[in-house]
Amino acid sequence: MSKRFPGRRLSVVRLVGVIVVVVGLVFAGVQGWRWLVDERTPTPQPWLAGYVDVTATPAYAFETPVSKAASNVVLSFVVADKTNACVPSWGTYYSLDQAEASLDLDRRIARLQQQGGSAMVSFGGQANSELATVCTDADALQAAYAQVVTRYSLSTIDLDIEGSDLTDTASGARRATAIAALQKAQEAEGKPLAVWLTLPVSPTGLTADGTAAVSQMLAGGVDLAGVNLMTMDYGGALAAGQSMSAASIAALQATHDQLHTIYAQRGVELSSKTLWNKLGATPMIGQNDVPGEIFSLDDASALNAFAVANGVGRMSLWSLNRDQTCSANYPDVTQVSDSCSGVNQNGQSFATVLAAGFSGNPNESSDTVTTSEPTPTSTPAPSASALADDPATSPYQIWSPDVAYTAGTRVVWHHNVYVAKYYTMGDLPDDPVVQASATPWQLVGPVLPGETPAPVSTLPPGTYPDWSGTQVYTQGDRVNFDGGYYEAKWWTQGNSPAAAAANDGSSPWAKLTDDQVRAVLGLPPLTPQPTAPAG
Repeated sequence: MSKRFPGRRLSVVRLVGVIVVVVGLVFAGVQGWRWLVDERTPTPQPWLAGYVDVTATPAYAFETPVSKAASNVVLSFVVADKTNACVPSWGTYYSLDQAEASLDLDRRIARLQQQGGSAMVSFGGQANSELATVCTDADALQAAYAQVVTRYSLSTIDLDIEGSDLTDTASGARRATAIAALQKAQEAEGKPLAVWLTLPVSPTGLTADGTAAVSQMLAGGVDLAGVNLMTMDYGGALAAGQSMSAASIAALQATHDQLHTIYAQRGVELSSKTLWNKLGATPMIGQNDVPGEIFSLDDASALNAFAVANGVGRMSLWSLNRDQTCSANYPDVTQVSDSCSGVNQNGQSFATVLAAGFSGNPNESSDTVTTSEPTPTSTPAPSASALADDPATSPYQIWSPDVAYTAGTRVVWHHNVYVAKYYTMGDLPDDPVVQASATPWQLVGPVLPGETPAPVSTLPPGTYPDWSGTQVYTQGDRVNFDGGYYEAKWWTQGNSPAAAAANDGSSPWAKLTDDQVRAVLGLPPLTPQPTAPAG
């Protein structure tokens, strides 16, 4: 007979302990793997791009950055034309063609790029109707977005959706469909398009309308590069004693969690690092629209430190136009100005403070990470023949040392367009002076591909009498002089119109512009005019 041993039973306590250990090991493994993926996943270099109000007066010369921090810009805002809902315009004031003719916008963008800067475009804003809000034709809407992207060779765009545009879910669906289709079309051409969604925020994160807008874009098939938060104008949401930087940091933290939930609901699990990289912050520097809300340089430093430490992907500011101390003739700094911050910056720049640690470029590929500075390469000096200007491809007259030029006259020299700051004769446009103030010429930008000479209009002989030194002329009288046409600004006798070239301000004569000559001929102006004064 064999001997039997009693069976050993696993107690409930031991079983629970084993399960806890196993779960713990699995959890630790998953978390460890997520941490490893988090650390090794390449993300774009964080970048700063300041908003520029394109139609604001006075104009901001973004094409000549005052610092490296100001070399990337977000040009604002493209909106629907007032009379044609599916036609893009700059602030309703200029069509794309009018912006080139009146603001030299295309050439200035090219000049910025010549200097290593980059430009993206923002659609929408608070003041007017974003294209999708009023353009209900799906094909026309996509074509309108594409027109802007193609014209300015954009690889990154910004959709600033706020106010009534944000609460309009029907327009949100149209926008998502059009942008997703545009992204696919650009991808097919080997020109990927990054899309940022800019939304209002409170210290507790996005509003319900904001989270719905993000979800709607994702549901429509848009590949969002990120969500940019308007960390400004908090109003009653700002707690007593809470600084603007503390409120902005709280907004970023809350939105980080909201984005995790939004993506998870769509079955996409993003790491914390990736989510931070998909976030941007845009403070309104200095005096905000809400009285008493002031974003100071200290706030800028604190926000920057948090953003860098957490890997926030984008930093912007509203706006580069305003990044300077108001002059003494601005009477009330508590009222928001388009051209100054309303705070004493003591020679500092908000852009420079916010840009620390944001060395990337908004147009860099999302799947590459810059780890070092590019190796400089030497470029041979162009030959004399390469610098020669062709009248057939020059939009303006080619500079000559023998011609006198008045203020505002544009010329072409060495494939670049220059504008005279004051009367000049014999001064080389590209003379390498140390100080810009030492030259009468301002570089506007390069001659663009496909440009041709602007036609010069002439009047039939005898349209205006030849100028006479003995004749008395009164305001409005017009004469012919040395092949040009002039109009008297006030009573004059014996004053030659030739003096208008040397000093147009003191001369009693003003030379007629080509558009004025065309008006006499009954022809439309060559230079398109804005539909309303820009402001």
